[in-house]
Amino acid sequence: MRGRLSLATRIGAIMVSALLAAWLLAAIIYYKGFDAAAVEARPSPARVAAIVELIERTAPADRDLALSAVSSEALRASLAAPGAALDPSRTDRDWLEPYAAALGGRPLSVSLDSASSREHLFPKLFVYAAPALELRVGLADGATLMFKTRGPVAVTRFGLPVGLGAGLIGTLIALVALIIMQRETRPIARLASAVDEMELLDAHTPIPVPRRGAPEVQALVAAFNRLGERLATLLRARMALLGGISHDVRTFATRLRLQLDQIPDEAERARAENDIADMIRLLDDALLASRAGAGELVQELVEFDAIVRSEVEDRQALGAPVAFSSDGREALVLGDRVALRRIASNLIDNAVAYGRVAHVGLRVADGIATLAVEDEGPGVPPDKRAELLEPFVRLETSRNRRTGGSGLGLAIVRALVDAHGATLAIEDSAHGGARFVARVPLFDPRAGVSEAAEG
Repeated sequence: MRGRLSLATRIGAIMVSALLAAWLLAAIIYYKGFDAAAVEARPSPARVAAIVELIERTAPADRDLALSAVSSEALRASLAAPGAALDPSRTDRDWLEPYAAALGGRPLSVSLDSASSREHLFPKLFVYAAPALELRVGLADGATLMFKTRGPVAVTRFGLPVGLGAGLIGTLIALVALIIMQRETRPIARLASAVDEMELLDAHTPIPVPRRGAPEVQALVAAFNRLGERLATLLRARMALLGGISHDVRTFATRLRLQLDQIPDEAERARAENDIADMIRLLDDALLASRAGAGELVQELVEFDAIVRSEVEDRQALGAPVAFSSDGREALVLGDRVALRRIASNLIDNAVAYGRVAHVGLRVADGIATLAVEDEGPGVPPDKRAELLEPFVRLETSRNRRTGGSGLGLAIVRALVDAHGATLAIEDSAHGGARFVARVPLFDPRAGVSEAAEG
């Protein structure tokens, strides 16, 4: 299927995924061993004692400036409001001893601020890396110095920072989104493959509409199925129309043939007979090409070498300049006998009509039967070869039936060749003209046996 990632892209994606996983693991290990005290989440008793002594030595008018100098984002020092007394009932005994020893008997209370604003707002999501402390120290002049600390890193209750948790959640969301996207785009990939493999057949095989897909994807698949049904209906109508026209024209042609005997001039009668024969052949070719496009050709085991040899002998019997060479090997082909005969006859007649002589060669090698028809005419310019295989295209542009055909012969050959899984190429001939090469795959008994077993 087109659009698949290359091997290099897949290896690159695996390496990037591995690096991201390694980075997340390293971040988790680092933050699990992170010590909040190292960044002043819990200030050391010595620092608190130094700040208290500094404030006591500072004049009351300059204390606010000194407090601003010693405060930081993690440690806020301020003077309590006048009249604010120490509250021994809020003292946490586990934290009191180290600070009391450093402060030399000053009045002191130490408490944990477990009701921080963040924890109140999001009690179940995250807290700070270390609980906030509130220290109140009585100064020598009766004032109260208050310290408040705050952990610099907000973490989840598992000890991991909030940013890392957001990254992990984002990664999981992206992974889920990738899985969902792949599931949602799978029907589109199947639809693209079905469009590439779509054949104009009289029966359409619908694509299953995804039950849990997006509404737009379901509508797209359903619309494609409706389009396939309409095309199949149009194809059946076209085949019925062509069949009816062919039948009616054959009836009229039979009547005309019965009336040809009334033409007194023998030359005029012969020209009329040729015109009727050309008209019937044109209708047969068109109907055969339509059947090939609709996949309605008969599948049978045909001796392609015998068909080519028979076409050559028929024209040699009529005096046409046709030469034949073969390697003598049998060429068994699985296909439509009438279509294979028309491939050989159209190529030979085209060489005789435009190149004066038809040199027909048949070779069998490597599971391929190669039919080469060369002429001695002016050849086909390389820039006109692809165009020459289109319907109603002729190198001779006068549209005169006496100087050329209708422009359908080679187009029909290409349609029949494609229906048999073969190829048609136009090359330069060693005889100076054009060389038309049809390469038809031979029947493979092993493939037939395997297909039968699968069926």
